[in-house]
Amino acid sequence: MTKTELKEFLDSKVLQYNQPEFIETDPIQIPHHFSKKEDIEISGFLTATISWGNRKSILKNANNLMQLMDNAPYDFICNHNANDLETLQTFVHRTFNGKDLAYFISALKHIYNTHNGLEAVFSKYQDSDSLQNSIHHFKSIFFELPHLQRTEKHVSDPHKNSAAKRINMFLRWMVRPNDGVDFGLWNSILPSKLSCPLDVHSGRVARKLNLLTRKQNDAKAVLELDENLKKLDPKDPVKYDYALFGLGVFESF
Repeated sequence: MTKTELKEFLDSKVLQYNQPEFIETDPIQIPHHFSKKEDIEISGFLTATISWGNRKSILKNANNLMQLMDNAPYDFICNHNANDLETLQTFVHRTFNGKDLAYFISALKHIYNTHNGLEAVFSKYQDSDSLQNSIHHFKSIFFELPHLQRTEKHVSDPHKNSAAKRINMFLRWMVRPNDGVDFGLWNSILPSKLSCPLDVHSGRVARKLNLLTRKQNDAKAVLELDENLKKLDPKDPVKYDYALFGLGVFESF
């Protein structure tokens, strides 16, 4: 395919998959249960954190997590006590357990009380063309409190060559324009700075379409894919995430 043909093909797939119906089977449905900014971003962050493995299991456990927080995540974050954290100990999603969750709740409270919230952290450390530096600094801030070493593995760091798929997905939810799927909630960050949430499916399709040559799904691959997607749409390159994911999961492209 020529560049023009590739863009036309992928644009058509964006229109096909970037639809509200997409929400029905996707983890993004969880923050769509809320209307308050802080509830959306906290539920989105926690849901993205456990978004690996079976999609039905992700949705089940994310809904369970919201119920453990009385379906009021921001209020729970701000006003929880030691007994409330005890009720979280039963939670488990794969290797993410109740101890990890209890720390995440404490760390989020610290971020809202001390750093003016999630958006402020990611916005403060953004580069002119990328949020990968923001993710690195976010992890440092997130683990400012005493914590178990094991919990650190649940927040990725691009500076350690991680593709940081789940955080990039969360950022896409928050930053991309409100189109019925993403939220357009964070106006302090331009969509052009987003990186594609690279996983097995999107990576395989990207390689077939010659958008990616690197074999590993790591931070270097994310950079290469970002550069090629920006050639197709400099202002909103990550809209193609839906096309790549949809082609891989639903069409076995």
